[in-house]
Amino acid sequence: MGLANTAYVPYTMGKDYRLVFYETAAGRIPVRDYLRSQSKTVRGVAGWLLTRLEEEGPDLERPAADHLGDGIYELRIIVAGDQHRILYFFADDTIVTTNAFLKKTRKVPIVEIAKARSARAAWHAGEAAP
Repeated sequence: MGLANTAYVPYTMGKDYRLVFYETAAGRIPVRDYLRSQSKTVRGVAGWLLTRLEEEGPDLERPAADHLGDGIYELRIIVAGDQHRILYFFADDTIVTTNAFLKKTRKVPIVEIAKARSARAAWHAGEAAP
């Protein structure tokens, strides 16, 4: 039995990632603003998961993180039954957090994914603060 049917998953642990909060052209920082409006517990869990994300990059898997498709990922923060999400994307060695919200539906709302895609497009076009 060989490795022919084995999926190759790149191992990126030990790689240096830089995590940044996306800033709009108008100077808003959506993820920071969302976290500031949450309880100390939510902020603490989010901080711990953001640190893990920075350390592990794309190797951070469920239940902590998940790939939503099209290069957009979610950080999954669950506190007291509430499901908070931070969406992000990778730009080389940079992890850009784009938006955050309280998830109230089974699937991540399309409008939230669209916000992340829009932020990514602005980031790559140089229309957002680096």
